[in-house]
Amino acid sequence: MKSVKESVQNYYSSVVKTSGDLKTSACCAGGEPPKWIKELIANIDDSVLEKFYGCGFPITEAVEACTILDLGCGSGRDVYMYSQLVGESGKVIGVDMTEEQLQTAREVEAQQMTKFGFSKSNVEFKQGYIESLSDVGLEEESVDLVVSNCVVNLSPDKKAVLEGIYKTLKNGGEFYFSDVFCDRRLSEDIRQNEMLYGECLGGALYINDFISLAKQVGFLDPRLVSEGTIDLDEDVKVLTGNARFYSKTYRLFKIADLEDNCEDYGQIATYNGTMKENSHLFVLDDHHSFETGRPERVCGNTADMLQLSRYKDHFEVVGERKTHFGEFICGNTMAADDYNQQDSSGSCC
Repeated sequence: MKSVKESVQNYYSSVVKTSGDLKTSACCAGGEPPKWIKELIANIDDSVLEKFYGCGFPITEAVEACTILDLGCGSGRDVYMYSQLVGESGKVIGVDMTEEQLQTAREVEAQQMTKFGFSKSNVEFKQGYIESLSDVGLEEESVDLVVSNCVVNLSPDKKAVLEGIYKTLKNGGEFYFSDVFCDRRLSEDIRQNEMLYGECLGGALYINDFISLAKQVGFLDPRLVSEGTIDLDEDVKVLTGNARFYSKTYRLFKIADLEDNCEDYGQIATYNGTMKENSHLFVLDDHHSFETGRPERVCGNTADMLQLSRYKDHFEVVGERKTHFGEFICGNTMAADDYNQQDSSGSCC
């Protein structure tokens, strides 16, 4: 484990100085972010942006006044995006093991707070390992939302990462993250290749292994939000063979009563349209979209995610788990069908 950490730390402090030094597109976000995310990025210093390495946009709504933890925050791009969203009454904590990256983030802290119109800083940067959150002073059940962007794949102990996240989250909290996944378990030759590991390919989790691990830790119903195929150049394909890699964004809720399957209790959820980032349509995952004022039938797990999390003030959920009507066939909501027809890209990379 130590050798892997040292290899990754060296790669992002000595080999890769800016995003232009990367040899694949796996660690660089592509696609078109929504307008409200573009506006957040426009307020961030160029020195932070040029050292950003990520594979998606794990920026989510309804976080005002929340405490947010960004794992593997690097130069701080996503920290400063969330800083704008949580406001002065919220807090964003960035953890990274590479001091060179954290130095970039800290150097612009004062000017970013001025840019955001804050009288005091609402961000904090800590050097440490994402497998050992207690070592950097994070208490159990102290965080509303944990995010990360193309970082979990770099960890040699992914179970420890997920266990630490679960303990650090408050009940009803969420882990919202983008990362690189693979369609198979990779060979040791690929996993031990320093370039492939540093480029977020060597440590990519087999998708089914990730789902099993998440459930084992306590995240009982992982929800895929979006995905896209990662294109590799021919030199990299020589090393990776026929393995296919994907950028995927997931949300995992810490809710104890979630069930293994989607069950029907006759519940209805209606979005109130009160999230300022998305006043007309809220996307929970790749098949649950909610148009303002449009009632949608939902399974018991989806109902819990909407009424036992920070989204509770933005939804009206009718029905309880008093009567069970059998299995819930969890297809697209009506709004998701409409939304997917209008925007079929769903791609982060």
